[in-house]
Amino acid sequence: MREIGIVGAARGKRVITTFPDPGATRAPDRVDRGFVASVLNRTLVADFAHVEGWAGTVYVAFVVDAFSRRILG
Repeated sequence: MREIGIVGAARGKRVITTFPDPGATRAPDRVDRGFVASVLNRTLVADFAHVEGWAGTVYVAFVVDAFSRRILG
């Protein structure tokens, strides 16, 4: 989509949830951006998102096993 210059539809205003500190050190990348595991329950990855609802913003977090790709929590 970026290559041909189109974007998806967006409603409402953009919510900024974090402000990076340029002077802070980053946490180490322990999986070297390779989210593939050879054993169950060895590599767990997490993500969170915000979803706009009628009553306001809802925050959702997931913990996923990289081997089975199942949501654990």
